[in-house]
Amino acid sequence: MFIFRYLPMPGIVIAFKDFRLGQGVFGSEWAGLKWFKILFTTDDFLTALRNTLIISFMKIVINFPAPIILALMINEISMRRYKRVVQTVVYLPHFISWVIIGGILFTLLSPTAGIVSLFGGTTSPLMQPGSFRWVLVLSDLWKSAGWGTVVYLAAITGISPDLYEAAIIDGASRLQQVIHITLPSITGTIAVMLILRTGNILSAGFEQVYMLYNPLVYSVSDIIDTYVYRVGIQTGRFSLATAAGLFQSLTGMALLLFSNFMIRRMGEDGLW
Repeated sequence: MFIFRYLPMPGIVIAFKDFRLGQGVFGSEWAGLKWFKILFTTDDFLTALRNTLIISFMKIVINFPAPIILALMINEISMRRYKRVVQTVVYLPHFISWVIIGGILFTLLSPTAGIVSLFGGTTSPLMQPGSFRWVLVLSDLWKSAGWGTVVYLAAITGISPDLYEAAIIDGASRLQQVIHITLPSITGTIAVMLILRTGNILSAGFEQVYMLYNPLVYSVSDIIDTYVYRVGIQTGRFSLATAAGLFQSLTGMALLLFSNFMIRRMGEDGLW
């Protein structure tokens, strides 16, 4: 954590310099806010920013509630052996690399050998701007929903059984127990996970997008992470890429602080 997260922090000054490899980080000339001005007037970055916000918003709306619902469903399974099997099955996709998932999706959605051909399709959804974002969201849902239930199931196991016993005596159904006992008891956990998710709203998933996107869908799939990689690593414009990365980090921190403040105003504990 120290080597990869904290030690490189002095390199942030590259965003305020005309960085040259020969002169080094601290030997290059200062440029002030030059690269930030260029950044926010570049169409490619503005497109990447818009795509990042759209994809992240779609993932929050669709994928964030999924682990909660799945955890509630798994918790209702009474057969212990069957419950363990279900948990194992939904956990497994988390451990599969996006490289492998990308290969599976390219084959599965192939218009010649995949399921697309069964419906008479002639183009893969991965090649169509209108459907590419939905492939991103749904594949991320399949990969992450099961693993996301770990935290919520742990929170559910901490609920006192006395509450359920009292509800049963009062004649509450299973659905009423979930609505009036389980959900209110894990609200704090949901709030913390939402704060963390909000702080990463400008990180739409580099590995996933990089494995799946292509020139045909750049207009709807290029995000800040891929923009930084392409501009910084592939074209060598390190100062511009650092400026974009710094903007991403500062915005994420601001969103994290704001969401934590709002959650605390609503009566929950938040992160601190």
